[in-house]
Amino acid sequence: MSRVCQLTGTKANNGMSVSHSHIRTKKLQQANLQQRRLWWAEGKRWVNIKVTTRALKTIQKKGLGVYAKSLGVDLSNF
Repeated sequence: MSRVCQLTGTKANNGMSVSHSHIRTKKLQQANLQQRRLWWAEGKRWVNIKVTTRALKTIQKKGLGVYAKSLGVDLSNF
């Protein structure tokens, strides 16, 4: 599977690594993905999902169902 957040769609970013002598080389900045088993209250079941740590903080604040609905994600597919 690809390294993409299943809720927000966050994926890797292309960047440059700059050395002390200012030599620039390409690097890939990956999203901080975590495999989590979260309780979905509306569906009354557990959901296994790959999410970023930033999305996890928002889930703790708003709740999984409300956050997924605001992003337009159907949790019954997970």
